[in-house]
Amino acid sequence: EVQLVESGGGLVQLGGSLRLSCAASGFTFSNYAMSWVRQAPGKGLEWVSAINSGDGNSGYPDSVKGRFTISRDNAKNALYLQMDMLRPEDTALYYCTKRQSPYFEKAVDYWGKGTLVTVSS
Repeated sequence: EVQLVESGGGLVQLGGSLRLSCAASGFTFSNYAMSWVRQAPGKGLEWVSAINSGDGNSGYPDSVKGRFTISRDNAKNALYLQMDMLRPEDTALYYCTKRQSPYFEKAVDYWGKGTLVTVSS
């Protein structure tokens, strides 16, 4: 059974930093691309970062580029999201997600339960 368990969320002030972690199990982590997706209160889902399995290529939307950094440790079956220069609009539930292939262009097929990030002004 695929399991994705996020941690590291919390309350932080404007301009602060947080590091999210995702512990993955139930599949061969090193074979799949992974990503982070968020949902702000009352809004839809927004992809915020993704990383390939083998070559480590990553991608970000303009809304977080230069502030967020995704990384992975295949030996630990772990995914991370370093979030710096946080803004109130980054307040959301952040989900760890697994992609269907080694490349993040493919669709998500599994989701974690999410970790809440709240940025106060």
